[in-house]
Amino acid sequence: MSVAPGGPDESSPPPSVQQTFHQDLARADAGTSAPPDRAENGPLPTAQPTFYEDLARADAVVDATAAQSMISGYRRNNRLEPLAVDPELMRIASEQARAMAAHNTMDHDVGRSLQERMRKAGFGGSLAIENVGAGYHTLADAFSGWRDSASHRANMLNRSVTRMGIAAAYAPISKYKVFWTLIFAGSDGRRG
Repeated sequence: MSVAPGGPDESSPPPSVQQTFHQDLARADAGTSAPPDRAENGPLPTAQPTFYEDLARADAVVDATAAQSMISGYRRNNRLEPLAVDPELMRIASEQARAMAAHNTMDHDVGRSLQERMRKAGFGGSLAIENVGAGYHTLADAFSGWRDSASHRANMLNRSVTRMGIAAAYAPISKYKVFWTLIFAGSDGRRG
């Protein structure tokens, strides 16, 4: 065994390695910049994505854009076209979610059937399908529940639908707390 005579501290890397490592870091930093909404070297944003927002409160509203993005992304992953958010389907979904919350029951036919609700809104000849749910406090949880159910997944992946509306309603005295409605429709048959 031989020992090198005197020299730099054996625990630190040779100067050439230190220099290269420093230069590589400097180059990596030079090519990046802080996102426009935060100062350089400032803290990362702490806002939680809306699909994780707890909707078990009276003022909660489903982020339709986040829902559309999540469901359309799932459809794209399955080689299907994305969906558009339809304001009238949003209204119908909201009415159904509120009706389920008011009756403390998860049911497609609380009040009126989906076909009756769609016909009254002017979607008489359009394909319409609906997912309902209860007990999910976040959009992410509701989406996961629907994705993990064969019949609800089939609705989300239906090739004939092009539009969607989604809503949640809070029911503080219910064991479920949050009731969900997701309506899909095809492009034909709407008066307008």
